[in-house]
Amino acid sequence: MDKARYCGAQKRQIPPEEMACPVKTPSLSQASEVYGVLVSLIASDRAQRGAPRLCTSAILQKGVELLRASRSPWIVTGFAVPPLNVAETDGPPGAVALARALKKLGKHVVLATDPLCLPVVVGAARGLAYEGDIQGVQSAEEILFPSRGHKPDLLIYVERLGSAEDGHYYNMRGEDIGDYTLPLDKAALRALGSGIPCLAIGDGGNEAGMGLFRDELKVMLPDFASCLSVIPATVTLPVDVSNWGCYALAELLGPSSLGLSQGEEEAMLREMSAVGAVDGVTKRGGLTVDSFSLDVLNEVTRSIRCLFDKKNDEAP
Repeated sequence: MDKARYCGAQKRQIPPEEMACPVKTPSLSQASEVYGVLVSLIASDRAQRGAPRLCTSAILQKGVELLRASRSPWIVTGFAVPPLNVAETDGPPGAVALARALKKLGKHVVLATDPLCLPVVVGAARGLAYEGDIQGVQSAEEILFPSRGHKPDLLIYVERLGSAEDGHYYNMRGEDIGDYTLPLDKAALRALGSGIPCLAIGDGGNEAGMGLFRDELKVMLPDFASCLSVIPATVTLPVDVSNWGCYALAELLGPSSLGLSQGEEEAMLREMSAVGAVDGVTKRGGLTVDSFSLDVLNEVTRSIRCLFDKKNDEAP
């Protein structure tokens, strides 16, 4: 049996006519509606994968609270796409955008990934002109007990694989890609055990942090149950595209805008493409993320920006 078909939770490839469909920002009458509107923008389950339906305003708010309380957050990202030996375009842009926002708030931020994904993360940083600390690591120990920089008081996982119940690492096609995935997710278990909180952003169920929703996801995605991550987090944000979750969190850290400006996502995608990054769904290079076109990506980020512009206009 074709395992990709058997595990049928893989990301739905978006048809061109749907990819070009603009996202309309809902009207905002009160500032208190921001979280709910954001959830409708970033977690509408437009790719029909299930996990984003678990997203709530309360989860988004708890994520912001963890970020604000931290002083030395570490952001772990990078999702390998075999057999191409490169990282996908979802994860690094969001991680870099969130790192920039946290750094602007005076946090001691470290971006971490494995050596295979490092060129793509560096490419995303170059596209955003981000000059923070970026480290290539190979183990949980290097995250929890770094040779340079501050020890983490918060771990943030952005589109990073978490191991399944059998200890293996599965992509959304149900393929075991453990040979391409270093066990950086294990830092979450050790951190949680020692009282260090973890925030996770994912979109499919196989990412670090999604173990928090494993019972619900087993019911929603029975054919993919054996591939689901068992790695939990303090707060897990399930969204349509992991990058979008990070962009929303960055804006929420305010008071002034800390999210993406026009053209910045395209700049990151171009720099990542130049070092070989591919779309995780199509496995092709180019300016797409999870098969969503640049037009759709730009419309979502624009809608997030417009939402906060409207919020600031309506503030007393």
